[in-house]
Amino acid sequence: MGQGKRMNPIIPNKKSGNLFILSGPSGVGKTTLREALQKKIPGLRFSVSWTTRSQRPGEIMDQDYRFVSKKQFEHKIKADGFLEWAKVHNEYYGTPWLPIKRWLHKGSDVLLDIDIQGARKVKKRIPQALIIFILPPSKQELKKRLIHRETESRTKIQIRLKNAETELQAVKHCDFVMVNQEISFSVEALETIIKAARFRVKNRF
Repeated sequence: MGQGKRMNPIIPNKKSGNLFILSGPSGVGKTTLREALQKKIPGLRFSVSWTTRSQRPGEIMDQDYRFVSKKQFEHKIKADGFLEWAKVHNEYYGTPWLPIKRWLHKGSDVLLDIDIQGARKVKKRIPQALIIFILPPSKQELKKRLIHRETESRTKIQIRLKNAETELQAVKHCDFVMVNQEISFSVEALETIIKAARFRVKNRF
């Protein structure tokens, strides 16, 4: 073959970032997976949710959640400042919309950690968002993890386990589902999903 000019590959410019939603029952390990993903994938943005619940031991303001009063939260609702919000276990939880919109517009991938009701609301507003549902190895293991956290009373744990029954039925509305049995394997699987999504045609043309 003759030597000619090497042609530069044509690489379509990425027009917008991807929105990923980690969802699943409380205690399934979403926070641990999210923190591991952020360390492995440079530039992956995490949207910190707002909540009116009490700050748990070890949680950091504006890293795990933004802890606010009910008055502050309701003011933001009136200002249409949430991508989605809900009242869960008698406390407000919400996803602020402005930072997500800015990140996606700049081409950054964004990760949310919200319950399945919130995830479905986001999917309605942003159909191209991808919901990744995290399952526990078993109901017994989920109960064990909730007790081991030592952050809630037995009564609240029972409420969460009851709600988990309903949440587990929502798998059919998700794009991906995986069992979080072994952390390193789960993180590797999530990393594969995120990297593959960057090559979706709808994000490039």
